[in-house]
Amino acid sequence: MSRVNLTLDDDTYRQLAEHAKHLGVPQAAAARELIRHALATQQARERCRKLASDYAVGRSDALDLAKDFETAQLELLDEENA
Repeated sequence: MSRVNLTLDDDTYRQLAEHAKHLGVPQAAAARELIRHALATQQARERCRKLASDYAVGRSDALDLAKDFETAQLELLDEENA
């Protein structure tokens, strides 16, 4: 496992500390889980954009159609592609 040294502003640090306390885990564990979740969310957005782009060939409404995907549908697509 690799290490990262982060500098957080006071408000972000306070929120992280409160979140970790609420979960009953160390701040590093809470930060790691939040980062994992943020990365997974970003990757899902990118896949949605790619899907919209691929679908857009000849369709002006493709982005609107892609926005209709719900998170659960994107998760199912992730499981199918895994």
